[in-house]
Amino acid sequence: MNDTRSTLRYPGFRFPAEIIGHAVWLYHRFTLSFRDIEDLLAERGIIVTHETIRQWCLRFGQEYANSIRRRRPQPGDKWHLDEVFIKVRGETHYLWRAVDQDGNVLDILVQSQRNAKAATRFFKKLLKGLRYAPRVMITDKLASYGAARKQMRLSIEHRQHKGLNNRAENSHQPTRQKERQMKKFKSPGKAQRFLSAHGPINNLFRPRRHLLKATAYRAARKQAFSTWLEAIDHAVAA
Repeated sequence: MNDTRSTLRYPGFRFPAEIIGHAVWLYHRFTLSFRDIEDLLAERGIIVTHETIRQWCLRFGQEYANSIRRRRPQPGDKWHLDEVFIKVRGETHYLWRAVDQDGNVLDILVQSQRNAKAATRFFKKLLKGLRYAPRVMITDKLASYGAARKQMRLSIEHRQHKGLNNRAENSHQPTRQKERQMKKFKSPGKAQRFLSAHGPINNLFRPRRHLLKATAYRAARKQAFSTWLEAIDHAVAA
């Protein structure tokens, strides 16, 4: 990064925005703990506690994620929806997730049920956030999706087939990795807050590499870093 960027500071914070943004990026991009990041920064001569890094992630993670959402192109018109269980203090909850045909995470919602009411709540959140309806939605064979679609009177083609929904199922993998590293989520609210930030940030740096040639992947990665720096700068101006 250039010298000008390193002088940008958030009001009330001792470290430059560059360092704060880098710590938040490390946490959401890789399966690292706050103590791991503390050591990585210390190796560069940046002495900061793991608790401070945790506070940075809480304070700026969602803000960066929101900025990334505003800057991304409009998602595709084919949505893949899926739900997986997560354990919160020993109790089963469900993480509902939607991705488009390109693997872009559209939205997530942590709920205690996986019935029609829960599916309807997720649809409403998803459609409100994106402000348009897809052409096709693909789900597994959970009946709650069809019931919610009828209740909301959505004129969307609905395909139910487990084999067609691998894209949504695969999108849960980064969450599972982070869940193991965090030794489970401590509450539904904390899980929702973390995953709402983690999804867009992690997704930005995970293009479908197996479909890209090396030059295309490098271009995508370069664009991702450019978008990330814009998100950091936006927080400075906010």
